[in-house]
Amino acid sequence: MTHVALPPTPAAPPVSAAPAAPPAPSAGSTLVAPARGTTHVRTLPPVRTPPDTRRRRVAGVPGHDRLVLLGSLAAAAALAWVLCFRLLPWGTPLAYAVVTFATFLAVVTVATSATADGPAVADRLAGAVVTGGALTVAVALTSTVVFTFVRGFGALRHWSMLFDDMAGVGPRDPLSVGGVGHAVLGTLIEIGLAVAFTVPLGLGAAVFMTEVGGRFSRVVRTVVEAMTALPSIVAGLFVYTVLIVGLGVPRSGLAAAVALSVMMLPIIARAADVVLRVVPSGLREASAALGAPRWRTVWHVVLPTARPGLATALILGVARGIGETSPVLLTSGAASFFVANPMDGVMNSLPLFIYSSVRSGEPGLVQRGFATATILLVLVLVLFVVARLVARRPAGR
Repeated sequence: MTHVALPPTPAAPPVSAAPAAPPAPSAGSTLVAPARGTTHVRTLPPVRTPPDTRRRRVAGVPGHDRLVLLGSLAAAAALAWVLCFRLLPWGTPLAYAVVTFATFLAVVTVATSATADGPAVADRLAGAVVTGGALTVAVALTSTVVFTFVRGFGALRHWSMLFDDMAGVGPRDPLSVGGVGHAVLGTLIEIGLAVAFTVPLGLGAAVFMTEVGGRFSRVVRTVVEAMTALPSIVAGLFVYTVLIVGLGVPRSGLAAAVALSVMMLPIIARAADVVLRVVPSGLREASAALGAPRWRTVWHVVLPTARPGLATALILGVARGIGETSPVLLTSGAASFFVANPMDGVMNSLPLFIYSSVRSGEPGLVQRGFATATILLVLVLVLFVVARLVARRPAGR
């Protein structure tokens, strides 16, 4: 019997556990996968978190800071009352307000330094100073307007104060007789002529200084800045010497308008120069790239863009000219009746009527003067509102 040797049966490979899953890649990590001796690198994009859309409050005062301010104000008021009315002979409202403000600055500085660091103390002190200055200006302006209105209310109750003149009215006549209609008309005529004279010259000077430039523009800018501080009496004397004495022009509303225009010209030119400088240069470059000449760029691009600022310049000029008394006193004279022709003799105005009424010493005329001052304030406010409405950009442009 023959035995045949069989080859050994190969052993089965050992059963190994399933390979563990690789860890999940994190944001911004790098994966390296070997492939035939090469390395493939792939960077995952970082995970972007959604932006926080909650509205944050960046203005205002937190609650604890508000309590510190209120407590400091109460402590300062009490301490100032003790100083002014018990310890020192400063028992006046003005002294009490000044001492309260100074004491409040000291108390709020000490109270803030107890809970915050140096920058917070400096910020709180600076905020208190700025707020106090704003309140001082607001109180001064409000008290002036209220005091003027109260003193002139007895004359403002009568409609004749607005529509009648003072022809044939004596200083001791009742307030129901006569009015300042002739002064209102004279002020409107004079300020209208002054605006007509000044706006082209002022805007022309501003455009020349901003758009043209050159050596001569520096001279013009220096003269304009020097004329800004020109005293009103000097402008009145200049117009009186040149027009009335030199050229023989009679004292009239026209001469007064020229004097007012001398006062308004540097204000309008300087403010318009500043406004035109703010216009972005890219608008000028875009207009020049389209082939527009310089005058068309100025007329259709620069001036329309700066129109709100130019209206502000006009408002500043009108505010300077409408309340001037010295130039009008020297150049126009005073009339007690209506004068509609600016070249036909003397013409009265609101500032001149206020000056002549208050300095007379008669109680009735003094009250008319305060009423006229109230009318002047209202007239200036109306002119400001009209200028703002005219300068407002149309919707959608």
